[in-house]
Amino acid sequence: MALPTLRSLAARRQAKKEESDGGVPSQADSEKSQRILSPPRSVDIRAATATRRNAIFIACAFFWVSVIFLILTIIGNINNDPVIRRTYFYKLDLTNIIPASAGDITLASSLARSLGLHDFYQVGLWNFCEGYNSEGITHCSTPRSLYWFNPVQVLLNELLSGATIALPAEITSILNLIRIASHVMFGFFLTGICMNFVSIFITPIVLYSRWWSLPIVIWTFIAALLTVAATIIATVMALIFKNVVTGQPGLNIGASVGTVMFAFMWLSASCTILGFAIHLCLSCCGASRRDIRTGRKKGNKAAYPHEVTEKKDHPIGKMFKIPKFGRRKNAAEAV
Repeated sequence: MALPTLRSLAARRQAKKEESDGGVPSQADSEKSQRILSPPRSVDIRAATATRRNAIFIACAFFWVSVIFLILTIIGNINNDPVIRRTYFYKLDLTNIIPASAGDITLASSLARSLGLHDFYQVGLWNFCEGYNSEGITHCSTPRSLYWFNPVQVLLNELLSGATIALPAEITSILNLIRIASHVMFGFFLTGICMNFVSIFITPIVLYSRWWSLPIVIWTFIAALLTVAATIIATVMALIFKNVVTGQPGLNIGASVGTVMFAFMWLSASCTILGFAIHLCLSCCGASRRDIRTGRKKGNKAAYPHEVTEKKDHPIGKMFKIPKFGRRKNAAEAV
């Protein structure tokens, strides 16, 4: 009697399996597809999406901080309040515009006041403020949209009738650049703060589906771009104005940039960039609620307590089937 070969046994088992199934997919295949299309029964969706939810909260916190610093930037220099009066883009110092003769600084200051000049002029987003070193700010102009500081016009308006002051051509040549930069900066700052404020409330929608990450990434990118662009424009404009004014050896006019304003601007820009970076990462990382329901991603392992229990119940030896070698015993030998 011919012994059955290994190939014939395998073919016989395959034939029996096909006859029993009748062309219907096996139960293992159906369970596998069901695991792919639906989450496990005991999954905690809230715990599974904890990482994504925490990242969204952090991004919202960055946007909130950015809005706060942008508000401080926008309202800077509009009045004489303690923090606001120290928040300005750049400051024009006319204390030494009339040289003091024989060291008589008081006489020079009195002469400058008699001509109608103030000791300093500092510029914000909406207006400028003027004052004296001994008294502080004495007057702030009316806030105006799309404002830009024209030093020639301001100084001529301050001087008494008939008095004039000669400014170098380098200062008058950058006035057109200051006007364009101020208008663009004004629009970018206002648009950026509005978009960052709206981002606080609309960005949590990416918790439900990663499909929402694409429009949110575009939205936050535009907000970050406008905020950073406005900050760069303000920084460059202030530095150029300072260098042009202080670079004139025959002109006793000083200029300085506002460090407080610079700190507020760059902190808001940095927070906006970090919020955008987080949402950019969330577009491909972190399981959303839709991913958990459809089984595309599993999320945090703590949301699957049944899997942890199964791993603890099964010792290492029982998790693997070790093959037994040797001749198979028949019924008589087994007894």
